Amino acid sequence: MTALSVNLNKIALIRNSRTIGIPSVVKAGATCIEAGAYGLTVHPRPDERHIRRHDVYDLAELLKDHPTIEFNIEGNPLEAGFMEIVRDVKPNQVTLVPDDPNQFTSDHGWDIAKHGDTLVPIIKDIQDLGARVSLFMDPDPEQIRLIPTLGVMEGPTEMRIELYTEPYATASREGTQDELETQHTSYAVAAKVAKDCGLGINAGHDLNLENLPQFLRIPNILEVSIGHALTADALMMGLGPAVKAYLEVISQANGISKVNQ
Repeated sequence: MTALSVNLNKIALIRNSRTIGIPSVVKAGATCIEAGAYGLTVHPRPDERHIRRHDVYDLAELLKDHPTIEFNIEGNPLEAGFMEIVRDVKPNQVTLVPDDPNQFTSDHGWDIAKHGDTLVPIIKDIQDLGARVSLFMDPDPEQIRLIPTLGVMEGPTEMRIELYTEPYATASREGTQDELETQHTSYAVAAKVAKDCGLGINAGHDLNLENLPQFLRIPNILEVSIGHALTADALMMGLGPAVKAYLEVISQANGISKVNQ
């Protein structure tokens, strides 16, 4: 079954709008775990616009009591301080994202042809910590095929990609049915290429309750990371029920009934 990792960045963004510490990122993480989430995701940025450095350590402390819950830290490994956090926390998964410190949000995947040589020692560093590495990628088969040429597939931990799904989400929200099907096909092709290359497949960015079922028609999606839409839904239905709503959509898309869970 596709796993759900809840991105807590927007919880932190709301918290940061005041100085009184609510909502608590740690309590939100605990609520997501109690509701059945497989993992928690954070994306600490140098400006701490949402997740702050201490949040990462606080969540790591929480997860000591939940050893089966995946901790996924996202970020640009070339930014100051990111790899220090990774080495300190030793998360289960590190998703490497090529975003600029001043970027509004992540909006493109890695250019492996351009940055592959820079990424190799970083990837090996993370693998030596015992963490899985996931590379944030556009649905570009040519770029995905370059990953095995980096010599990182035989490391001590699994290699994955996270497909950047904003183009699919935009087509679902604003495009015609033909545009949506074209985007969906491009992701299906990219996922097959990744699978054939021996890469695990994650996905994320603007996936929501409406567009997730069709996206998960693509085989072999191991994990989806969802934050913005889930947080928005939580404002209406509560955080625990929102997590459960996404888990139900994932179960149905994977053809698993509640009886079989």
